[in-house]
Amino acid sequence: MIKIKVIDTGIKELYLIEPKVFSDSRGYFMEFFNEYEMEQCGIKTKFVQDNESKSEKGVLRGLHFQTKKTQAKLVRVISGEVFDVAVDLRKGSPTYKKWHGVILSGQNKNQFYIPEGFAHGFLVLSEEAVFTYKCSDYYAPEYDSGIIWNDPEIGIQWPLDQISTPLLSEKDKTLKSLKDQDLPFIYRG
Repeated sequence: MIKIKVIDTGIKELYLIEPKVFSDSRGYFMEFFNEYEMEQCGIKTKFVQDNESKSEKGVLRGLHFQTKKTQAKLVRVISGEVFDVAVDLRKGSPTYKKWHGVILSGQNKNQFYIPEGFAHGFLVLSEEAVFTYKCSDYYAPEYDSGIIWNDPEIGIQWPLDQISTPLLSEKDKTLKSLKDQDLPFIYRG
């Protein structure tokens, strides 16, 4: 019995994943990762690193990627709520420069699978959020890169109605726009 539901986002290989949650009066149980079930659903990524961050309301992290030692990610929120975004940066892709955003929360327990060749970022909507993700390759600071969060060429519609100004790291404030980058990602269809 498959205990996850994989939902197509309209961008090839980018998926929202709904785990099967077993709840009763005592609480809940769920598998948040099962390699066999992921493979049965067409996701054959081997993960080698797990990361976790805690952020306050209004923190915007991203849009990040690595130019070499590229990473696929499986992201989720343990507590709180975020608006999570992936941008297709694969040259030749029919969805090149398109983005997709989802709400991830400790309550809905959904996950977002982001393949290699995508930029990734999130905005914290709750008072705080604990965010965790699996990566298919190790962090390599020498290949760390990104695109400015409000690049007009991409046009992400961040839900900023309750947040006056996003809180950015110094690094994220200086990220370049998409047009000023030479991206290495190629769509393999």
